[in-house]
Amino acid sequence: MDFEAQRVIEALRSGVSSRAVGHYFSSARPELMEQISCKLDRIRDNGESSGMVVSGKYGEGKTHLLNTVFNLAHDNNMVVSLVSLSKETPFDKLYLAYQKLISNTYLPHRLQPGFQHILQDITPNNPLALDLLSFTSKHLETDKLFFVLRSFLNVDDPDEKYLLMADLEGDFINNALLRQIYKRIFSQPVHYSVPFSKTRHSMDYFAMLSHLFKLLGFTGWVILFDETELLGRLGKKARLAAYKNMAAFLFPGQYSHLESTFTMFAIGSSYREDVIESKHDFENINSMYVDRTQREPMEKVLNHIITALQLQPLNQTEILSILELVQVFHGKAYDWHPQLDVREVLKASENRGYLLRTRIRAAVELLDQLYQYRQAGEIRINELGEPQYQDDELPSLNEAEWEG
Repeated sequence: MDFEAQRVIEALRSGVSSRAVGHYFSSARPELMEQISCKLDRIRDNGESSGMVVSGKYGEGKTHLLNTVFNLAHDNNMVVSLVSLSKETPFDKLYLAYQKLISNTYLPHRLQPGFQHILQDITPNNPLALDLLSFTSKHLETDKLFFVLRSFLNVDDPDEKYLLMADLEGDFINNALLRQIYKRIFSQPVHYSVPFSKTRHSMDYFAMLSHLFKLLGFTGWVILFDETELLGRLGKKARLAAYKNMAAFLFPGQYSHLESTFTMFAIGSSYREDVIESKHDFENINSMYVDRTQREPMEKVLNHIITALQLQPLNQTEILSILELVQVFHGKAYDWHPQLDVREVLKASENRGYLLRTRIRAAVELLDQLYQYRQAGEIRINELGEPQYQDDELPSLNEAEWEG
């Protein structure tokens, strides 16, 4: 039996998208994938950072698309971060989002998240370390990360090294403790050019990581945010703060120092009507921010959401192609040869609703029944392993006649 195929079938049966499914089921929506591929090429060729919003209805494949982009990015030697926005990952508080995102950051072709092992191997006089220290001292809003990194590279106490590593991962070290560690190591006091505030300066950490990944020789950094429509549950002030933070990712160069970065936000297609219009977001921006330069990034984000690319339902040819692949993987997973006409599988799943996710689960259920009981509804497997359709009736998953 093929255990990788079993893993794919189990993911399809559960209806939960996964990286494995995204890897093998990536042929749908070729025009969109070509557009995304071109953006990744521009990062690889000239370091051009960019972002985009993709909109779609529930069950139309937004999460699957993100997982497909995840695999495409890794194939292009890019670091990938994938996180769903939630109460634990609120986008109005970037310092919390950063913490969650770091725990879901994968270096190319690594199964486990994290980059600590790379930082642990950098020595103080390494050219990479010198470049990173120069960058954090001159090109960010604050220079706090300079003191953190310099201390991390030179510290000999394992407990202090752990605290400094935790800071780089978003568990920010106490200011007084950082001053104490730095002074012990270098016999010098810490003098910030701008005092660091996690509520105002968390983008420094994202910028530092984008520069680090570039120095390490990776082609770029792809950041994928799912469930973006949950921003609609935030209060007015918090929601506007989240839009401002989105601008830093969607329009890097204008509103952030992100390097060689591509960010994608997946959002529900009803967000415009349910949130932007019904909660009067444009009016809220105008009433709360008099200065046009303050309003501009939030207004640009709202317009970007409104004009976002809409995921269209797959056509019948694309669905048939997917169902055929489901059949192939089911056969590999359980070492059998269903050899069904996928058009009959398509018909059998039609009474399960219009969502592709649901229809795929129905197809897996059909194949499960045929594998275990040799029949499902009006489909029966004959002695040769070929399916038989009786009286031209369509297979039904709701009226399965199982043999014990």
